[in-house]
Amino acid sequence: MLEFFESEFFVVIGIIVFLLVIILSKAIVMVPQGYNYTLERFGRYVRTLKPGIEIIIPIVERVGYKLLVMEQFLDVPTQEVISRDNATIEVDGVVFFQILDARSAAYEVDELNEAILNLTTTNIRTVMGSLDLDHLLSQRDEINGRILSVVDAAVSPWGAKVTRVEIKDIRPPSDLVESMARQMKAEREKRAQILEAEGLRQAAILTAEGKKQAQILEAEGNKEAAFRDAEARERMAKAESLATKIVSDAISTGNLHSINYFIAEKYVEAIKTIGSAPNQKIIMMPLESSAVIGSLAGIAEIAKNVFENDSEKQPERSRTPKSVPSIPE
Repeated sequence: MLEFFESEFFVVIGIIVFLLVIILSKAIVMVPQGYNYTLERFGRYVRTLKPGIEIIIPIVERVGYKLLVMEQFLDVPTQEVISRDNATIEVDGVVFFQILDARSAAYEVDELNEAILNLTTTNIRTVMGSLDLDHLLSQRDEINGRILSVVDAAVSPWGAKVTRVEIKDIRPPSDLVESMARQMKAEREKRAQILEAEGLRQAAILTAEGKKQAQILEAEGNKEAAFRDAEARERMAKAESLATKIVSDAISTGNLHSINYFIAEKYVEAIKTIGSAPNQKIIMMPLESSAVIGSLAGIAEIAKNVFENDSEKQPERSRTPKSVPSIPE
């Protein structure tokens, strides 16, 4: 009988020890890194368990929700969107979010991931449906920003924050893609023609500028040539006037050879003119060579007399003498 009671005692002790082990195991909660647990006491939220070892009261308290607080992402399924200019396109994307408040994420919304996904899908249709197709294809960053601001403001009461919303792909219909390709080709051809016309315009302007500069330089050259020609004629006229004066002075003193000088000069000029005519090959006319030679001899005599008179008058002059230019032979 004693042995029976002893065996029952050991069984009870074993059961109590087993129950204590179970209770102690339930009292110790280990929260892994990257998670937050909510603690409920008789079904009511008490506090949030952070990563590490936490002690709770078994049976009275229990873990309610195990929430991942690292950044997560959700794939937005492909959906059809009608743009403002009635173009039907297929759109898909991805949304990134992070839980900041475990209590709100657990008790303020049911199925947080599904709620964020549905909210993002709805706002993608709303934002992209208010824009034209060209704007949708070229301003993807602006679209992402608008969707992000709306979705993030909506999930803030749920203790979560949407960090990024990215539109992965926008697929217009095939016929619309072909039309856009033709439009792009036409636009590029238009730009090429504009650039070509601009190049021709610049070339014409540069050519006109070059011609203008050439005409200016040519006018400057003609001006300089005319100036020098006039200066040469002026000097020639001065020399001829001086020669005429010297001959006139010789004639006034009674030297008849001066008249022969003028006659011989005109005579030689007339012969030169006749000989240089393009339609004259042979000249037949009587010429007295002695008259021409006599005229030339008269010129030499005039020059000799002039120089002799100047040499005789040179000692008699008391003032500053004037130089007499020589007549070229």
